[in-house]
Amino acid sequence: MASNLGIVELTLALHYCLDSPKDKIIWDVGHQCYVHKILTGRREGFSSLRKQGGLSGFPKTDESPHDAFNTGHSSTSISAALGFVKSRDLKGEAFKVAAVIGDGAMTNGLVYEAINNAGGLNSNLMVFLNDNQMSISENVGALSVHLNDIRTNPKYIDAKRSISKALSRLPVFGTPMGHAFQKAKDSIRYALLPGIMFEEMGFKYIGPVNGHDINQLINVINRVKHMEGPVMVHVYTEKGKGYSYAEKYPGSFHGIDTFDVKTGRPEKTKIWDSYSDVLGKTLLKIAEKNKKVVAISAAMPEGCGLKAFANKLPERFFDVGIAEGHGVTFAAGLAANGHIPVFAVYSTFLQRSYDQLLHDVCLSNYHAVFMIDRAGLVGGDGETHQGIYDVSYLSHMPNMTVMSPKNKREFKAMIDFAINHHKGPIALRYPKGSASMVCGKSDEPIVLGKSEKLEEGEHIALVSFGAMMDKVFELYKRLKEQGYKPTLINARFAKPMDIDMVLELANYEYVFTFEENEVSGGFGTQVMNGFIEIGEMPKVFKKFGLPDGFLATGSREQLFDRYGLTPAQILENVLNILEGNENEQKHSG
Repeated sequence: MASNLGIVELTLALHYCLDSPKDKIIWDVGHQCYVHKILTGRREGFSSLRKQGGLSGFPKTDESPHDAFNTGHSSTSISAALGFVKSRDLKGEAFKVAAVIGDGAMTNGLVYEAINNAGGLNSNLMVFLNDNQMSISENVGALSVHLNDIRTNPKYIDAKRSISKALSRLPVFGTPMGHAFQKAKDSIRYALLPGIMFEEMGFKYIGPVNGHDINQLINVINRVKHMEGPVMVHVYTEKGKGYSYAEKYPGSFHGIDTFDVKTGRPEKTKIWDSYSDVLGKTLLKIAEKNKKVVAISAAMPEGCGLKAFANKLPERFFDVGIAEGHGVTFAAGLAANGHIPVFAVYSTFLQRSYDQLLHDVCLSNYHAVFMIDRAGLVGGDGETHQGIYDVSYLSHMPNMTVMSPKNKREFKAMIDFAINHHKGPIALRYPKGSASMVCGKSDEPIVLGKSEKLEEGEHIALVSFGAMMDKVFELYKRLKEQGYKPTLINARFAKPMDIDMVLELANYEYVFTFEENEVSGGFGTQVMNGFIEIGEMPKVFKKFGLPDGFLATGSREQLFDRYGLTPAQILENVLNILEGNENEQKHSG
C-alpha cells in the first residue's frame, strides 16, 4: 500500500505521456503496479486483489495487455526492458520502453549487469528510479529542475552536438580544443550531477525530479522519451504519500491486512508467536552465548524476525539488501574464517542463489545455516512467491542437510542443532504463520538424519515432513476412528534420508508421505529413491504434496483445499486406496 501511494503521480504521468499498451511499462517487482492496474481497466475488480480467482498482486500478462511482463522478484525490470528494446529494434518497431525500479532493488547485482549492457548497446530506453528513501532538499531540487530543463531541451542537445562536430573539424588545434571542452564538461558534470555513476555506464542521468509534482514529471517524460540512448530519470518520492499513517509507518503499510482507515490500526490481531518470531528469540539467546554466531538478512530483518537481533547485537548483524546471491557467498566467507553465519531468507528468494549455494558453500562444506522462512504456501503473493521448490533443489546438493520441524518446540531444538551441533551447510525450512503446537509432548533429541516415530501401528505408515504434521496428525486420528492402526512418523530430515526408516517402511503394505513442497524432487521422491536403493518397496506407495507447476493465488487454506491437501480430502483419498485394494483382493479371491 505505502509503495503505491508514493508512486501515484509518476504512474499518472507515465500513462499521460506514453501510449500503453503499445508503449511498454515494465514494473520492477510489481509492488508499485496497483495504480497502474486501476488506470488500465481493472478498477471495478480491485476488491479481488490478491484473492483466489481475483487480480494478481503483481503484473500479469494474461490479466491485461497493459502488463507487459510478469514480475514478482526484484531487480529484473531493466534486463527485461532491454530485451523489449532490442527485439523492437530488430523488428523495426517504434514503441517506447520504460522500466520503473525502486531504490531498494538497486542493491541487486542484476541491475548493474543490465545497466552495463544497456549502456554498451546504446539503444533508446527509459529507466525511472523511484527513490522513496529521501526527502527532497529545496536547494538541490531547484538546481535539478534547472539542469533538467537545460539537459532535456532538444535545442541544447542539438547545439551541443553541433559544437562538438565543429570543434572536431577544426585544423591543428581542433582536437586539443575538443579535449579541453570535454574536460571542462566532465568537470561540471562531476561537480554538479549526483548520477555520475550512471553517466559513466552510458546513461544520461536526469534528476533528482520531484515525484509528487505531476507537471514537472510530465515535462521531463515528454522530453526524455525523445532522447537518444538509455536515460536514467531519478525520481524522489515519499512512501505512503497522502495517508498520514502510511507516511509515518511505511514499513508497516508496505504489506498490510484489512485495517481501520480512520485509525490506521489493523482489524486482525497480529500473530506474535509466528515461526519468524520464534527464530528471532531463539537465535538471539544462542548468539549471546556463542560469539561465533552472526545473522544475515536480505532487506527483510522484520519479516524474518531478526529485528531484535539487529538491535541487541548490531555489530554481528548484516543486512546485505536485495542481494541474496551475495548474501550466500558472504556467509561462505564468514564461515571460512570461523564464524557461524545464519542467513534468514524467504524460500522464494533463496532460489536466486542456487549457484552460490552449490559452488561457494556446499563445495567447501562450510558450516553456514540457512533459515528458510515462508517455506510452502504463502497465500496472497501468489505464484511468484510460493516457497514450494526448496526441498527439491537443495536435496540434490552434495553436503547439504535439509530439515523441517513439526512444531514450535522442535523448531527451537532444530535451531540449536543446526548452529551448535552440526558441521557443514544446513537448511531449516518452516512455514508462514503461527508456530504449531501439534504433538507437543515429544522430547526426542535431534540426531542427524534420524526420524521420529510418534505412534506405532501396523500395515499403514503415515510419514510427515515438517509443517504438514498438523494435517497428518488429524488424518491419523480419523483413520483410527475408522478402525485402522497406522504408524505415524515425523521425518525431520529430507536429507540425509533415514535409511533405517526406509528399511522399516518397505515392510508396510501402505506408505503415504506428506510435504508442503512440489512432489517432483521433494521429500516423497527422496523416500522413493531410498526404496530403490535398498531394492525393496511397500505394496502401495503414494506421495501427497503440491503439483508440478505454478500455483494459483489464494489463502493458504484455500490452496490446501484446491490441491486436495485438507485432512478431509486426504482421508478420502487414503480410504479410497485402502478400501479399493481390499475390494480388489476380495473380488480376485
